[in-house]
Amino acid sequence: MNNKEKYDQAFIESFSVEADALNENLTYQSIAEWDSVGHMGLIAALEDAFDIMMDTEDIIEFGSYTIGIDIMKKYKVEI
Repeated sequence: MNNKEKYDQAFIESFSVEADALNENLTYQSIAEWDSVGHMGLIAALEDAFDIMMDTEDIIEFGSYTIGIDIMKKYKVEI
């Protein structure tokens, strides 16, 4: 599984969404599942998938599917 597939899988499993929902419109609180609890579940899934530990600032700024791609670059994860 490549990095894009791992990244997408974290969203799909965390929020029970279809792959076609993974785009710039998927943002924090744009769906009921992406609330504060869902957000922390997503972060945990990404940290596990990529064996990283995100800084608090990055966790707070991780407000959309596309912003997350840029944040992952800080951890040497190219999506």
